[in-house]
Amino acid sequence: MKPGFIYIMTNKKNTTLYTGVTSNLFKRVQEHKEKFHQQSFTSRYNLKKLVYWESFHEIGDAIYQEKQIKADSRQKKLDIINSINPEWEDLIDNIKHSTDAY
Repeated sequence: MKPGFIYIMTNKKNTTLYTGVTSNLFKRVQEHKEKFHQQSFTSRYNLKKLVYWESFHEIGDAIYQEKQIKADSRQKKLDIINSINPEWEDLIDNIKHSTDAY
């Protein structure tokens, strides 16, 4: 089975959050940034900043974790982001090399 990633995107002001799952994190984040799917939630709300991501050896595990995060409260999502990215920096630059092994 192929690997998977969960991720959280936000806008410049960090007011809106989107949680997603993918098998190719770098490509998917680039699609969000370029508004590849123009009618999508991330395009409509200008969510171009990657603030959290996590890798899994199997996509099924990533899908399960995505559902857990989506069911969590906003505060829990904020806590997850703050646990690894307290400055809410865009993590796009650090994913290219980190995900090459997958």
